[in-house]
Formats: sequence, C-alpha cells, structure tokens
Amino acid sequence: MLVHNMRLFLTIVEKGSLVAAARETGLSSTTVSERLASLEQYFGVVLINRTTRSISLTEEGRTLVEGAKQVLAELEELESRIRHGAQTLSGPIRISVPIDLGRGVVSQVMANFARENPDVSLELSLSDGFTDIVGQGFDRALRFGQVLDSSLRIRQLGSFRRIVCAAPTYLERHGVPGTPTELAQHNCLVMRFGAALDNVWSFGPEGAPQQVTVKGNRIANDGSLVRQWAVEGHGICLKSELDVQEDLEQGRLVPLLEDVAAPPKPLQLMFPPARDQPRRVKAFAEALCQELSVREQAVTAYRAGRENR
Repeated sequence: MLVHNMRLFLTIVEKGSLVAAARETGLSSTTVSERLASLEQYFGVVLINRTTRSISLTEEGRTLVEGAKQVLAELEELESRIRHGAQTLSGPIRISVPIDLGRGVVSQVMANFARENPDVSLELSLSDGFTDIVGQGFDRALRFGQVLDSSLRIRQLGSFRRIVCAAPTYLERHGVPGTPTELAQHNCLVMRFGAALDNVWSFGPEGAPQQVTVKGNRIANDGSLVRQWAVEGHGICLKSELDVQEDLEQGRLVPLLEDVAAPPKPLQLMFPPARDQPRRVKAFAEALCQELSVREQAVTAYRAGRENR
C-alpha cells in the first residue's frame, strides 16, 4: 500500500490538487485525501500544505518527490526485467523541451525510439518558459543557456548561436539592416519567456556586448510560431541556429548581421539529482544526444561555409 500511496502522492503533485488527482486516478476525493493522510502518518510529517484553493509542498514533501520517483522507477525497472527480460525497455518517459526544438528534433527522436521500443510510453511537454523538473516529475529536460538550479545534474550537448534572420520577401520590401541599431527601423518578432519579454537582443563578443532594444507588432511565447511568422515574411526574428538550420539551407530565411553575432550558448540536458535512472530513460537520452551531435555538426559545417564565402 505504501508504494501505491507514493504513486498517488506524485500524481497529486503533478496535477496540482487533490481533486485533479482524484479525477486522474478515478478515485473519490475522500479516498485521495485519506490515502495522503495515511502517507503523512506513515512518515510522521506533513507533506503538503493544503488550502481551499491550492497546495504547496513542504520541505519533506519535496524530498519525498525525488525519493518516490527513484523508488518507483527502480520498481518499474525490476518489473520490466522480470516480465520481459533484461534486454527489453518498458515504462514511461517524461521529457520537457523548448517548443521549436521539441516539434523538430526531439519529436523525430521520439518516433524512432518508440518504433524500436514499443513497450515504452513517451510524454513530451513543450514549453519555452521555466519548468520545475523535479516538482513536475520530468525525467529529462532540454534548455538553452546556463542552468540556474545548482541541484540539477547536466550534460552539455553542444553550443549554438542565436542568429537574426528574416524571409527574402520581408527583406525585399523593407531592406536589409546593416548594423544592430538599424533593427529599430524594422518589425521584429519578439519571444516571451514566461513573464520576461525577449526584446533586448545582444550582439558582439561576450566581454563587450552591444545590446539593442527591438519592437514589433507580433509577440508570442511559442518559438515555433515566431519562426513561422518570420518564414511568412512578417518580420525579423532572433532564433537558435539549431531551430532554423533547415530554413536557412532551403533559403526560406536569410541570416543577418552574422559578423556581429553573439557567442554560442550551450544546450543543456538536465535531469534530477537521483542516484540512478531507469535504463529506458538513459537509452532515450543517449539517442537524443546522438541526434543532437549530428545536428551540431551540420550547423557547424553550414556556419563554416558561410564564413568562407
């Protein structure tokens, strides 16, 4: 019963309320509340602070989230080995990635992995904003830039520039900016990351960057939509070269201000600080790393070709 209660506890945390967890599991709200109380009684601590409108984890609750995930993952791995043999991968994998990267690279890796491992279930969460990996129960997450949460473990998967680009149709109508300051005369397509508006674009070396505030008539918290707007000729965007590589090669987008582009930023694979991870998670992470290595080589080759022209 302890194992079942821990699994229910993780569902409560993931769904954000006892009512939502009851709906997800098909249990009554009373049963969910009683089983949570039983779990708290077992450990002798309060795990979740509850009000009429919201819940929040106590420090002991956050510790249990990490520990319960590890215990349940190990049990699932053991069951898989017993039922299906040591070479079979099975069970759930939850991944959080930026929207554009998820729809492109990661979705392709998932399709191949699912075809080769039909007993694995894959959940892909697309978000360009902050994600609480441990609290929301993700096995892996991909994010650009430095990782601020020092408790997470990371694996760097290469470095990629963010480059300014626009469709040929836009440039034919409005001209090509020759310097970063000329972007003020153009319609720029702006990303929103959570509460932060990404309207200050950096150029030049890291030690002495030039920052330019841009504006435009379209803002979105979806990187894929911003790229689509740029391809359709609605304005100039600032995107990771990993996201727009194919658009650049096919001529749908044209890179701008390359001689003053900011230095590349790392792409990080992040995972919770557990002692170990199920083989299925490790196998998927390795497949993802291999594909991103291939993509980095393609980006580097394209970049070198542009520089040698």
